[in-house]
Amino acid sequence: MKKILKKIDFVTLFLVIILIIVSFCYAQLKVFGKEHIEFCGYTLFQVITGSMEDTIKIKDIVIVKLTDDVKENDIITYKNDGNFVTHRIIRIEDDQIVTKGDANNSEDDPIRKGDIVGKVVFIISNVAVWIQVLKTPQVIIAILVTIVAIWLLFIRPKDDRKPKD
Repeated sequence: MKKILKKIDFVTLFLVIILIIVSFCYAQLKVFGKEHIEFCGYTLFQVITGSMEDTIKIKDIVIVKLTDDVKENDIITYKNDGNFVTHRIIRIEDDQIVTKGDANNSEDDPIRKGDIVGKVVFIISNVAVWIQVLKTPQVIIAILVTIVAIWLLFIRPKDDRKPKD
């Protein structure tokens, strides 16, 4: 096993792991028909409305722990009429849970505990900026040139760097 790990460089191993994760996520959505990706008890969603401003902004990513163990004031994601909604719990009455977006003036219609996908545990802010930056061709070219330069200078086997006689 050690010999195999020595032969596979870190970058290749990293890319293989990324490929496995992406394939797993793709299979969940396309092959198994799930509505969202589940990975190690968590999922994530991109927020598309401003109903939770200033806590969660449009295009922020929320990481959601898959659970129905929630309490008042938790921010949850639930399914409502085919859409996923991320709002704060303002009241729990028996089997009915009442939520409201922080920026909204009115409460949402009550939901059942079974509608809950999970509780928001982390918010990744400013994703919109990073998406825009990473879509820029100049940035993509700069990243690729940097990766190749690092590989040529540091990762490539030393035997390849010696001039041949």
